[in-house]
Amino acid sequence: MRRGTRYGALLGPLLAGDAAPDLVERAARGLGLPERGRYAVVVLGAPVPDAAVADGPDATVADGPDADGTRWWWGGAEGSAREAESREVAVVLLGPAGPARAAERLRELGAGPGGVSPVVASPAELGAARRLAGTALLTCEPGSREIVRLDERLPAALLVSRPELSTRLLAEVFGPLLTLVPAERSLLVGTLEAWLECGGSVGRAAARLGCHRNTVFNRLRRLERLTARSLSRPRELVDLVLALDVLRLSSAPP
Repeated sequence: MRRGTRYGALLGPLLAGDAAPDLVERAARGLGLPERGRYAVVVLGAPVPDAAVADGPDATVADGPDADGTRWWWGGAEGSAREAESREVAVVLLGPAGPARAAERLRELGAGPGGVSPVVASPAELGAARRLAGTALLTCEPGSREIVRLDERLPAALLVSRPELSTRLLAEVFGPLLTLVPAERSLLVGTLEAWLECGGSVGRAAARLGCHRNTVFNRLRRLERLTARSLSRPRELVDLVLALDVLRLSSAPP
């Protein structure tokens, strides 16, 4: 068999998450995966860059570790038949720098969008890690090339895991806002995003947006009236932030 086909066949039982323990053990041994280690799984939403593997897109394991000791085993595309045209998955044996360095390496290679799972300790846990990496991928903005770690996107991951509740949250919190003309809606949403990114500082948000601080204040007050939620009440602010995440992850522009 071709190298890619052989390694893909061995990775399959590990990433499925429901294989018998003896099959998992044989597959891990065939791939040369240590019984204990610091592992993560990466799921990409686009084909893996040729630079990420040794022998082009059909190869599945690099000839040697990265500079920090990280090793990669690339498998075939995973997911539904439609997703299989674009998604790729990798098992990563992490070096001392952990998943943050693995994510940075993917960015350096021009990969993305992609999700990186939390760290697991054995090949038997790779199936669960694959599912979590796939969830992390779903938190990437449509059309982006970002590489995200699940542990950095837990609130958004909860939202994408329950799409029916996400839809309800968006309608309940941002319903009146969504009835505005796109330009007006985008102005209010952009102001809220700038205010959040500036740590709740109206002055810094105004500098970022290139307008007067009173303009920012008035836009935020209007957003509060439309959503019936106050930015000064923590629980209501959580509603607004989560609804903003749902809007960000939707295919429709703000």
